[in-house]
Amino acid sequence: MELTVTPMTEQELARLWEPLEVGYAEDLVAHRGMTSEAARERSAQQLREGLPAGAASEGVLLRMARVDDTEVGWIWVTLPGATGVVGSTQAWIHNIEVDPAHRGRGYARRMIQLIEAELANLGVPELGLNVFGTNTVAIGLYRSLGFEVTAQQMAKRIDPTS
Repeated sequence: MELTVTPMTEQELARLWEPLEVGYAEDLVAHRGMTSEAARERSAQQLREGLPAGAASEGVLLRMARVDDTEVGWIWVTLPGATGVVGSTQAWIHNIEVDPAHRGRGYARRMIQLIEAELANLGVPELGLNVFGTNTVAIGLYRSLGFEVTAQQMAKRIDPTS
């Protein structure tokens, strides 16, 4: 059983949109200290900006991952220049998801490898991503695939005095 990635349809994106928006908002609350309302608003805005034409957005690779006929996950990558950064040669992983029932089988690794091959065929020399510091499983995966830390964002929670 080989994992394959195929272009995401508009219907598939529509089904995934709200869970993506909600999940990112929850991460913003947990890791950036935003209110739920502000996080949901920011999440929705970033999705609209990143995917202005949905699955047909220019400069975007939205791929569904399947093993045989079973959907196991998906990945969203932006090509260089699509984000408005002039002169950038870096593609960017915005999101990668493996359905909980299919985790631990190497599917995220394989999705990234297949995207890397697709990007290499397009002449893209570099792939980047952000990962929340508490996501140690993802950090380990990315390191094992050759990703390196190029920047760090740090925060400290401060308890206000009464």
